[in-house]
Amino acid sequence: MSVSEETLVLQVERLSVQRLHKWIRLGWVRPERHEGAPLYQEVDIARVRLLRDLELEFEFDEDTVPMVLSLLDQVHDLRHELRSIAAAIAEQPPAVRERVANAYRRIAES
Repeated sequence: MSVSEETLVLQVERLSVQRLHKWIRLGWVRPERHEGAPLYQEVDIARVRLLRDLELEFEFDEDTVPMVLSLLDQVHDLRHELRSIAAAIAEQPPAVRERVANAYRRIAES
């Protein structure tokens, strides 16, 4: 589901067009473009809500937000990688899955 800029500003409490445009200028939000107009996907909406909370609720400044976003993006990427590894393991024969599970337990306990 994608929404227009106008809809996004209406959906996200305490979000102004000016604040949204600032985040786009800073590269913190990267909407898709369709016929020249920005379109926001669910991931963009979640990021906008996060940014709003970081600035308004937690009072993070412009120097701190990029670091927080970078760390969150890294966590997101790692979760994706782990899901991919888990899916690859799940495709293996039972004996291989068992060996991987045993190796994991051994490594995790050390």
